Amino acid sequence: MAAPETANNAATGGSLVPLLSLGIPPNVIMAVLLGAFIIHGIDPGPLLISKHPDVFWGTIASMYVGNVMLLVLNLPLIGIWVKILKIPYGILFPLILIFCFLGVYSLNNSVHEILIMVIFGIFGYLMPKFGFEGAPFLMALVLGPMLERTFRQSLLYGDPLIFFKRPISTILIATSLFLLLTSVFFGLARGRKRLQKVLAEEEIR
Repeated sequence: MAAPETANNAATGGSLVPLLSLGIPPNVIMAVLLGAFIIHGIDPGPLLISKHPDVFWGTIASMYVGNVMLLVLNLPLIGIWVKILKIPYGILFPLILIFCFLGVYSLNNSVHEILIMVIFGIFGYLMPKFGFEGAPFLMALVLGPMLERTFRQSLLYGDPLIFFKRPISTILIATSLFLLLTSVFFGLARGRKRLQKVLAEEEIR
């Protein structure tokens, strides 16, 4: 128990390094945090410490406070958390749903936002059922507007080949295309194997 939990906590703190220093979220959780920063007009990156030192040091301090509070709460209340796991799913699920409704409605007292939560909840439930991962969708939702804005800014120079004039951007674009084509190729290969397997089973029958 200690080893995976230690690795989990270390990964969370380590993920803040590329986010706060370069503005690059390494995982979905940091992408959500990046979206929260952008909503409040804060652009994480090399100038974050000089422009927003209160946000930077506040984030670092919150990590220490959170770990201390986690220790204080978990040690005496571990028995209660274990008993919560024993609550039947038929009782626990409606309670969680009620708390979600109350939390969303209490923000702006809007029934419209509850409807949005329900729609995205159904969407998030159906995605794994059809084989779609939710993490890439969430990262695209946060990083998509940033990508579009910076893409338009680059095109203002008037040269569409500007993305290939720097070695770093060229390598990143080439790597992205390679990974995309590789995934498509292996996906088609797996589909072809499944089709051949089905046809072989039909011939046997």
